Amino acid sequence: MRLLIVGALEGQLSTATKMAMTGGAKVAHAPSIEIALASLRAGRGADLLLVDVMMDIAGLIAGLEAERISIPVVACGVETNAAAAVNAIRAGAKEYIPLPPDAELIAAVIAAVARDSTDFLFRDPAMERLVRMADQIAGSDASILITGESGTGKEVIAKYVHARSKRASMPFISINCAAIPEALLESELFGHEKGAFTGAIARRIGKFEEANGGTLLLDEISEMDFRLQAKLLRAIQERLIDRVGGAKPVPVDIRILATSNRNLNDAVRAGAFREDLLFRLNVVNLKLPALRDRPGDIAALSEHFVAKYSKANGLPPRTLSAAARDALLHAPWPGNVRELENTLHRAVLLSSGDTIGPDAILMPDGTGLTDAVQAHSLSAQLAQTAQTMSQALVGRTVADVERDLILDTLDHTLGNRTHAATILGISIRTLRNKLNQYSDEGTVVPGPGEQRVA
Repeated sequence: MRLLIVGALEGQLSTATKMAMTGGAKVAHAPSIEIALASLRAGRGADLLLVDVMMDIAGLIAGLEAERISIPVVACGVETNAAAAVNAIRAGAKEYIPLPPDAELIAAVIAAVARDSTDFLFRDPAMERLVRMADQIAGSDASILITGESGTGKEVIAKYVHARSKRASMPFISINCAAIPEALLESELFGHEKGAFTGAIARRIGKFEEANGGTLLLDEISEMDFRLQAKLLRAIQERLIDRVGGAKPVPVDIRILATSNRNLNDAVRAGAFREDLLFRLNVVNLKLPALRDRPGDIAALSEHFVAKYSKANGLPPRTLSAAARDALLHAPWPGNVRELENTLHRAVLLSSGDTIGPDAILMPDGTGLTDAVQAHSLSAQLAQTAQTMSQALVGRTVADVERDLILDTLDHTLGNRTHAATILGISIRTLRNKLNQYSDEGTVVPGPGEQRVA
């Protein structure tokens, strides 16, 4: 983790407290907002800004937004600065920490804001196999494509790989290709020179240069514009980038990781993703299984989240009942780990005793977990029925299928031609022509008020 302290706070933060805050990570100082912004533009990035509450925090946040720099801000000040603290939060600061700080408090706040952990919990054999593969390839510089449904933990496994690589002491930089407008993504990735476009008031170092020596994670790369993919391919192949408005290429030394919740082979076939870029990224594929396919992880993560949110909300330790654990194991979890965490956070808050039963585990709309399991079961049955019906049509001609559809509809209307034509969406003349054709071919066609003999 990289912490940038803005203002005259060093004297009020003891070495022990700073170690508690950052876990021994890199700490940099900037005496003013202007110097802090200049440092960030130059590629000396940070995961968190710790800012003196008496500084112009509104101006700092406006400057960050103008430069399109996304970093959480935490204000710090003496406890008597109540009005300044309120103004800082209103301006956009994530938290306020009173000085002198309590080491445990400040560590908890920073952990909550930055969420910078490379450790993760797994127990299921499916995840154990994936982690073993991640351990095998972590030490190389090979590009890795991490795939899986949304919420399965793709960014977590990317951080895990970086932490066990030979680049672990260097930056880990992540950029969400889906969250940044197409027109801005090129500048975010490759940086820009002063005057390259309206609003480019100074040179800005992009994510490629910021990650130099370390790892760059291209999150949800499937959402990147097709035209920008060509420039990305060159940067990956040649380890050279061109800043927007720049006159000469800039060399970079990085490892590329990418994630996608879509099938990129399908995107290639649809013409939405470059095949050569996919080959370059997909040296190794780490495919994360969905949570519903990892029952061992559901059990372990459930206990972990219950303990975590009981403690975070100042509640006595709580446990899951056997019925609640069974219901959790049979739920579909379309949102995967992210959905499970939110559901159990809600269950901790809604349960009244020390044991959490299935009645306390509710969905966001207030329905129970049992209802969600039943709805998933019904949905699965309908999907299976639809698949069976679709497979029954395979091998038959269109003419045969059309004939059966017309005659079945005519049975449904008891031979009423006008009603049948309306249901089928064809003219009565077309229907009569079809029926005459079927009669000539020897097929029994019911008359008005009749049905075919079964």
